[in-house]
Amino acid sequence: MTSHLHSLAIDAHDPKALARFWCEVLNYRIDEEEEDFVSASPNEGQSLRLDFIQVPEGKTVKNRLHLDIRASDSNQDAEVARVESLGASRVDVGQTSKDSWVVLADPEGNEFCILSDRQE
Repeated sequence: MTSHLHSLAIDAHDPKALARFWCEVLNYRIDEEEEDFVSASPNEGQSLRLDFIQVPEGKTVKNRLHLDIRASDSNQDAEVARVESLGASRVDVGQTSKDSWVVLADPEGNEFCILSDRQE
């Protein structure tokens, strides 16, 4: 018997706003929305569901777990620009100019990476 990933829970100050941001980034749709909880899943195909859960405290340290995303229909530079236009910001977590990824933070400060164009 094995297990599979069902969903990723993301703590949020404003679950609705953060869910809208990630739905735009990943082409997800909101499936369930309550005052302190929002669940989103992909518009196409099967992928991990994202659950945004309201918590009283804000983010205070670097993530121990983060999302790595890759543009599916553009290059890395264009995807970084698109995601920044949605509200992401660049952050420095110790990466160097030799790294092939760009580190960003979502509107609540959760770090994630946009990977290079090459398939690894």
